[in-house]
Amino acid sequence: MNNSMRQVTPNFSDDATRGLSVVPNTHVLDAMTEQETSAMTETKRQVTLNFSDGESRVFSVAPGESILDAAIEQEMPVLFQCRSGSCSSCISTLTDGDAVTRAGASSTLLRSEYDAGQRLLCVCQAESDCSFDLAYGSDVGATSAHEAKVFIDSIERIAVNVVRLTVELADGEWMDFRPGQFMQFVVPGLGVLRSYSPSSTVKTLPKMEFLIRLIPDGAMSNFLENQAENDQVLTLHGPYGAFFLRDEHKRAPHIFVAGGTGLAPVMSMVDTLHQSSGRKPPMLLSFGSALPETLFALDDIELREQWLPTLETRISVGCGAVEGQYSGNPVSVFKEGDVKDPSTVAYLCGPQPMIDAATKRLIELGVQAENIFAEQFVASN
Repeated sequence: MNNSMRQVTPNFSDDATRGLSVVPNTHVLDAMTEQETSAMTETKRQVTLNFSDGESRVFSVAPGESILDAAIEQEMPVLFQCRSGSCSSCISTLTDGDAVTRAGASSTLLRSEYDAGQRLLCVCQAESDCSFDLAYGSDVGATSAHEAKVFIDSIERIAVNVVRLTVELADGEWMDFRPGQFMQFVVPGLGVLRSYSPSSTVKTLPKMEFLIRLIPDGAMSNFLENQAENDQVLTLHGPYGAFFLRDEHKRAPHIFVAGGTGLAPVMSMVDTLHQSSGRKPPMLLSFGSALPETLFALDDIELREQWLPTLETRISVGCGAVEGQYSGNPVSVFKEGDVKDPSTVAYLCGPQPMIDAATKRLIELGVQAENIFAEQFVASN
């Protein structure tokens, strides 16, 4: 991989001077080359990416060019997905220099987040040499997203509005992902994409499981309920996303907050910690739903409590709680004393109001803001 700035030098071939009876003045050509090269060097911006594992990569970006486009072209190991400012996979923190959102581009960042230095590389351009911090190691982005064919193994309804979809990679196909990342399915007959996180881990490959919320008149929901059959072939793309279990925090106490099918990536994370070698960290899983009939996977959660003595779970429901459950939501169950270690790391997945409330509450309890990682689940028809 070449991280240096690419210089462009005019190539004066024999064809360029064919038919001329004069001999080129090489001193003039050399001077032109130096001037043009110098001009190009001045217009290019040097961008430095600082990864959480201590690695740094430097590449050049042209004026007005998307920083992400330049990074991909020069094979930087960055995470991305939508390339339009709508998914936040390429989020970073500007630490030096000036970089702004490109004119006419949209972004999911809040004004407060932008003012704090956060940038989406896909819609960002460098106004000067600049540096960005990335919240993942340089090895993470080395696994690029790709297409794979899978067979439907089973579809199981596990709540009034949730199914468990199990698929198996076709012969010759492969897939790798980190717990928490998501895949995009191509909905048969429609060609639209829908994103879901595996609830399984790489240990179960070639099989993968997904917990999918059924949406009235939803494209994927209609397919799963009315058309899908066992052994049917589906196309998926992935992995995507910057929400995943951080290896650098694997020994710290873990807090997981999941609302609805936000449980899927959390289950993948918990199972990955269980499958890892060595001492298991203390874990607290808070999972909830609005109604008793929309709760699911309770047996699976109980089984993991038996596997992992360091795992504590709290199940909440908005109304109709039974013995062993909390009345409320996944955030209301937290109490003083839940955070005893300043190195505690938290993973939040669910609707945005839950994420906002959980973030505020966990910071109040002592979790450092930089140790809170979140993924918003948005219903899409």
